[in-house]
Amino acid sequence: MDNIYAFEKLDAWKQAKELAKLVYKLVAKFPQYEQFALSSQVRRAVISVPSNIAEGTGRMSMKEKIHFLEISYGSLVETYCQLQIAVELNYITSDELEQVKPVFFSTSRLISGLRRSYEAQH
Repeated sequence: MDNIYAFEKLDAWKQAKELAKLVYKLVAKFPQYEQFALSSQVRRAVISVPSNIAEGTGRMSMKEKIHFLEISYGSLVETYCQLQIAVELNYITSDELEQVKPVFFSTSRLISGLRRSYEAQH
């Protein structure tokens, strides 16, 4: 028997966790006065991505599992939107955002694939 939770085996969760670490490093570049504004919102949104994948695996019904993936996906898009604003405010560069953009798309595809897998079981 493995001593890990089911979500720890999911590629979507692993990728979302890596994305969260990358985004946290970007947010560290934000101005100090943004600590309780945009930077806080970005951190909350990005940490919600892997957290909701994990929480969904702990739910019993397939409907709930899918619902938490939808929340996760929404948080992913929210984070990307907020980082675009951070570029426009010159908190990070467009090149920095472009460097993490493939991880956003990869995470998006993995969450969508997991959702389709759950729907097929539903």
